[in-house]
Amino acid sequence: MPSLAAAQDAFEGTWKIDVSKAKMPQKPDVLLLQNGRYECKTCVPPIAIKADGTDQKVTGHPYFDMIAVKIVDDHTVQETHKKGGKVVATSQTVVAPDGKTAAFEFSDSSNTNADPVTGKGTMSRVAKGPAGAHALSGSWRTTSYGDVSDNALTFTYKVDGDNLSMTSPTGQSYSAKTDGSDAPYMGDPGTTSVSVKKLGKNALQETDKRDGKVISVSKMTVAADGKTMKIAVSDKLHGTTMSFVAMKQ
Repeated sequence: MPSLAAAQDAFEGTWKIDVSKAKMPQKPDVLLLQNGRYECKTCVPPIAIKADGTDQKVTGHPYFDMIAVKIVDDHTVQETHKKGGKVVATSQTVVAPDGKTAAFEFSDSSNTNADPVTGKGTMSRVAKGPAGAHALSGSWRTTSYGDVSDNALTFTYKVDGDNLSMTSPTGQSYSAKTDGSDAPYMGDPGTTSVSVKKLGKNALQETDKRDGKVISVSKMTVAADGKTMKIAVSDKLHGTTMSFVAMKQ
């Protein structure tokens, strides 16, 4: 069997990410909630809006065009994202009394054509916000995820000669040759094309693009026993890296 086909056969099947083994970005998110305004300084593009619970228009974000930020109390904040007048995501973040950690939960359908992705997570504080600002203000690093719905963690690869196809329960899909040529990426408002290139035995590199601009590069490596896959992601938009481990189902 040709070496290319042998390498691709290792990817065939359904995989599920083990969130307990995820390594999140080290670069923190920088937030400011003060004087009735909310800012996400590390969002791309940055967000700066009123924080009075009403819909505020934002531009440059493919997944939403309105955000409402509601201050529940001095440690709790709720966000609602809309696109085209429809709610596509909700979240609540609660900062611990000592201000050192925060817990969040979310429901997000901005990148799905099926049921929303739901989950919870924790953050740890890297730097404090300015004096007098809401407890959410400052720099935060996401430390863990939990109770994430299966539709966000599962994906399926199919191999046909030199062609690799991917489908996910949330409605994303592509069918691309493994020679690095671009192919359409379907079902994702923020990703328009993808290229897949063989790197070696049991290894592939996926490059995602938005309107011709590279937004992320992922390297997938299947272990020799074929049971696990390491996924290393370089997020070019935010300048961060993260890694995951997926288990063969």
